[in-house]
Amino acid sequence: MAQTLTTETLAADNQLFAGTGGVSRENQRFGFTPGFLDQETGAVYCSCWIDGSPAPFHALDGLPDHLVLARSPRGRITAIKSSVIAGFIRMGHFYTREQAACCLEQSRA
Repeated sequence: MAQTLTTETLAADNQLFAGTGGVSRENQRFGFTPGFLDQETGAVYCSCWIDGSPAPFHALDGLPDHLVLARSPRGRITAIKSSVIAGFIRMGHFYTREQAACCLEQSRA
């Protein structure tokens, strides 16, 4: 069963993928931008702030309402559908964290 994506799981993934190229701060200079994939529909979403401007890391607040499972008392998104995964967009293609890390590993070889 897929895990619900939350701010906490995003932070845990950043720790897990630190040093591999699977986090925003390590792969942006290679053309990767943070994004999300809804595996249920195939829809890809760029990571954005609530005003629609691009976010430099995985931010939940710019995602559409139909993906939202929970919000904080202040209205910030705290959880989204379990079919949504965080990853990266590069040249119009979605990459999982693992795929982005592998792509960077291959470029270093």
